[in-house]
Amino acid sequence: MAAHRDTLIALQGGAFLMGTADEDAHLADREGPPREVEVAPFAIDAFTVTVERFADFVADTGHTTDAERFGWSFVFAGLLPGDFPPTRGVAAAPWWRQVHGADWAHPEGPQSTARDRLDHPVVHVSQADALAYCGWAGLRLPTEAEWEFAARGGLVQARYPWGDELTPGGEHRANIWQGTFPEHNTLEDGYLGTAPVGAFAPNGYGLHNASGNVWERVADAFEPSPGTFVMRGGSYLCHDSYCNRYRVAARTGDTPDSSSGNVGFRCAADLTTSSG
Repeated sequence: MAAHRDTLIALQGGAFLMGTADEDAHLADREGPPREVEVAPFAIDAFTVTVERFADFVADTGHTTDAERFGWSFVFAGLLPGDFPPTRGVAAAPWWRQVHGADWAHPEGPQSTARDRLDHPVVHVSQADALAYCGWAGLRLPTEAEWEFAARGGLVQARYPWGDELTPGGEHRANIWQGTFPEHNTLEDGYLGTAPVGAFAPNGYGLHNASGNVWERVADAFEPSPGTFVMRGGSYLCHDSYCNRYRVAARTGDTPDSSSGNVGFRCAADLTTSSG
């Protein structure tokens, strides 16, 4: 699967400060305190896995995602057409709607298609789906430490992958929510839902969209919540009024069979097997 490995970036690893001492850190999620962590050499993709690459995987293997198996997935209400039939919402987060027929190929339900966003991150993929793709491609999910090492781009304890300012010089560096969540997105960064995986400038190590766009699944268990796995980076729905988890140290967890329209993944590999 050389075509699915051609965007890997080799990193030499080393010691770095993982975590944060930010005053607004989510301590219950164990974002802090900062601690020195050693990372062995590894390779990581510059981009999250795209719809196009996931479609190659499905065409080759016939893989059925968990969302397809269950028959539904969670979709952000603001992406649904105004005349979309009422569906069940999440009590604590009513902007999430249970949409039957929503999956990686139909991101907003049966009336939608991902064919017009082949260069966007694949979404509605569970931890199990991500692992299946990685196994097919001869890759793996990054560990949480590898992910943060790469996302920091060589910066020490910076708030974001590019530095400490959210919009340096007024320039947007990530696809997150602007305006008043969840009613009004001013679209100042140019996107309502997902953005192409190469949108926005890369960080110092060459990674694109390590903050915002989609949450990224990693290999580690999310210890504060048994039976869940870590996700990093935040998504296009993150807003500082309720979810400032587009900070590089932010983390959350998800069950291994869950899926939604703002979760994807990027792949990694042992450095000795990263070529080919």
